[in-house]
Amino acid sequence: MPSTYTNLGIQKMATGENAGTWGTKTNTNWDMMENIAGGYVAQALSDGGTVALTKSDGAESVLATRVIKLTGTLSSGNAIVTVPDSIENWWIVNNAEGGSTYTVTFKTVSGTGVEWAAGITGAKLIYTDGTNCVDASASFGDVTLTGTQTLTNKTLTSPKIGTDILDTGGNELIKLTATGSAVNEITLANAASGNDPRITLSGGSTNIGLEVLPKGTGAFVVQGNADQGGEIRLYEDTDLGSFYTGFKPGNLSETISYTLPLADAGTSGDALTSNASGVLSWTTMSGGTSWQAVDTTGFTAVAGEGYFCDTTSAAFTATLPAGTIGDECSFIDYAGTFDTNNLTVAPDGSEKIEGTAADLTVAVERAAFTLVFTDTTQGWLLKDK
Repeated sequence: MPSTYTNLGIQKMATGENAGTWGTKTNTNWDMMENIAGGYVAQALSDGGTVALTKSDGAESVLATRVIKLTGTLSSGNAIVTVPDSIENWWIVNNAEGGSTYTVTFKTVSGTGVEWAAGITGAKLIYTDGTNCVDASASFGDVTLTGTQTLTNKTLTSPKIGTDILDTGGNELIKLTATGSAVNEITLANAASGNDPRITLSGGSTNIGLEVLPKGTGAFVVQGNADQGGEIRLYEDTDLGSFYTGFKPGNLSETISYTLPLADAGTSGDALTSNASGVLSWTTMSGGTSWQAVDTTGFTAVAGEGYFCDTTSAAFTATLPAGTIGDECSFIDYAGTFDTNNLTVAPDGSEKIEGTAADLTVAVERAAFTLVFTDTTQGWLLKDK
């Protein structure tokens, strides 16, 4: 009767077989069993291809080794490592690939397996049930970390409600809590009285932003309390000094919620106004007079402006702009010379002054007056004189 072999290639010698070589073959079996119990081997990956681990009857092999380290750097595609469909065994597989943009998969030839995502390395405990490869390390129970631990490319799943994360002094920093139906709540504890909890960004470049990305139409919400509404404060420096700009809801009497979308940049001097339905826009404010430098020669006036007119050297004409209801222009006798050198105020085109399509001559010393536009019938009227 000839020898038979196990799933991993260990030779089971028949009675009376291998005379003169029995000792050598037995030693080989012992070496193979030692590798299966706790041996280590490095296996290079195939860049963008598949490496098939097969048994070697009566000889050591990668398949018959307990710890397998996958090496190399992928530059052209994903890598796959396969084991035979029919065997039942387990391995500690360490993916030490160079962290590229490609995945590494350890699986049976025809079944499914375990995948390391692109850029993720590290060890997994993998077993095969004769059909598929399974990640047994994903089924481990709670693990308690003590002392200083560094977690690299690890995923923490289903943390226990009530879990505390402490600082080096044993003070509570973060606690996972469940308040009512808020099963996803994270509480930042204030261990030091008088100091608000803080999230500080470090590492990387000099300027690092902090992003909060709601899902879909979800909102970033700042809740209020019984004392006052939730407030967002912008401080002038890093040590949270005495001066800040804050934003919070007022004493709302309406039972309606409003979203105020920001308006475009607007024009210098505009004011931000609401249409009473939560829509903001920039509005050019009217009212007040923008006084100009002294004029000694003729000019065309601009609505909303006031003019100091000096006719000491000669009389001249101030031409009014094309009028729009409510427009105003003001004029003052700067040197008290309107009586000797008159100021003439001329309408634009065929517009009128006090109902007449004609110029207005001002011959009163120290006269000061304002014209306001009404309509095409009366044109510019004296507001005061």
